[in-house]
Amino acid sequence: GQKQRVAIARALANDPQIILADEPTGNLDSKSADEAVEILHNLNKRGVTIIMVTHNLNLIKYSHRVLWMKDGLVEKEVEQNVK
Repeated sequence: GQKQRVAIARALANDPQIILADEPTGNLDSKSADEAVEILHNLNKRGVTIIMVTHNLNLIKYSHRVLWMKDGLVEKEVEQNVK
């Protein structure tokens, strides 16, 4: 969990316009995961593009566009409004 928090902080240090996040909450406890998601959500509201890969279906509510993939192919795509 600590390494993941450091990686997130390091990624944000350069004020990026795009963040690629591979399972950003995977090794975090629930409190830290909620904090990380809130940070990413706030960055997105400020115009930062977040491209995230996750198995955590709870994160869908933060996503403007969701792609479900199977065997390397897009199986389903959904676009939604996020506040």
